[in-house]
Amino acid sequence: MTDRGVAVTGMGIISAIGETVEENLWSLLAGKHGLSRIANFPTRLREQIWVGEQKKTNDELSASLGLSERNAFTRTALLGAYAARQALESANMQGAHDLRTGFISSTSVGGMDYTERYGPTYLTSPEWHRYIPSHPAGDSSHKIAEYLGIKGLVTTVSTACSSAANAIMMGARLIRSRRLDRVIVGGTDALSKFTINGFHTLMILADAPCQPFDMHRKGLNLGEGAAYLVLESEEIVQRQGKKVLAYLTGYGNANDAFHQTASSENGEGAFLAMQKALAVAQLTPQAIDYVNAHGTATPNNDLSEGRAMQRIFKSNVPPFSSTKPFTGHTLAAAGAIEAVYSILALQQDMVPPNLHFDTPMEELDMIPETAVRHRSLSHVLSNSFGFGGNCSSLIFSKA
Repeated sequence: MTDRGVAVTGMGIISAIGETVEENLWSLLAGKHGLSRIANFPTRLREQIWVGEQKKTNDELSASLGLSERNAFTRTALLGAYAARQALESANMQGAHDLRTGFISSTSVGGMDYTERYGPTYLTSPEWHRYIPSHPAGDSSHKIAEYLGIKGLVTTVSTACSSAANAIMMGARLIRSRRLDRVIVGGTDALSKFTINGFHTLMILADAPCQPFDMHRKGLNLGEGAAYLVLESEEIVQRQGKKVLAYLTGYGNANDAFHQTASSENGEGAFLAMQKALAVAQLTPQAIDYVNAHGTATPNNDLSEGRAMQRIFKSNVPPFSSTKPFTGHTLAAAGAIEAVYSILALQQDMVPPNLHFDTPMEELDMIPETAVRHRSLSHVLSNSFGFGGNCSSLIFSKA
């Protein structure tokens, strides 16, 4: 491999702010968020919370994918297939068999959005039995891979909210070690009652649109969506004359080893992940032009991440923002969705705004960008931190 890293040759996305890369970019530039009351299924918390819901129904997604009426795709698999198909089209892939091609997907919800719906009637309603095997996380990965025609390595990463970032990292390592020529990497998650009720029990859901890095932040908004990148080796890019969208030059993973659902106050895991990513990319902290922060708007995460960023960048913290006020926190898909946004930032030379910010945090001497900022960008750092202390950072560099 060259020192330019691993090439990104395609990307696809579906989120609360758009069904394509172009629609997502327009929403970011226009400052138009996708938060709303939940509509696709009933919940007793409907009037208490805001979510980043993709309004396309399962039937609409199935129809757009050309699936039969008796398919066993859950919403997680439908969203994933929708975004992954875009990524392959973006990369001008003629087929999945001409190169050593792998597929690494991530999810935390898996198929529970369907099994929680039909589980109580499995014994009396045989028509829903086809969804029983769809519950495990790996089922959606194999369904998407089969839909795409990928017959090589297929595997699933599930490390909570850092899942997609770790899938991207794993794909890059497989290419760098010459085990594969090309890997489709990313993640997908659907809203479900299980996750809504679970985060409500943790008391970290906001009753208003979230405010990352704000002194008065109340918590997060859950979201859903999917995004995938096509990673290819430099040799393949040169041989086929392919257009490169960006390079994945750095990546790092570390565990906070502090608490099952909370980060340490000094952000040790986040600090180590960013430090490792910089080392892999052979960059100094001063080379980072924008940080797409994890920024969940929970009291614990924003303080921990903010302190970790100050430890890395000292008194020169680069422009940063969280894009979760646009999409909600899409859990396992977040790292991939925000990887797409990081690449768009590089391509457009722009920093997306951190919506709904009002009051700086007393504990931090730093504030996010609150409006679209146009400036030259060469390297973007994207953070994704998960429950269990699993922290990951990616660095994308301009092609």
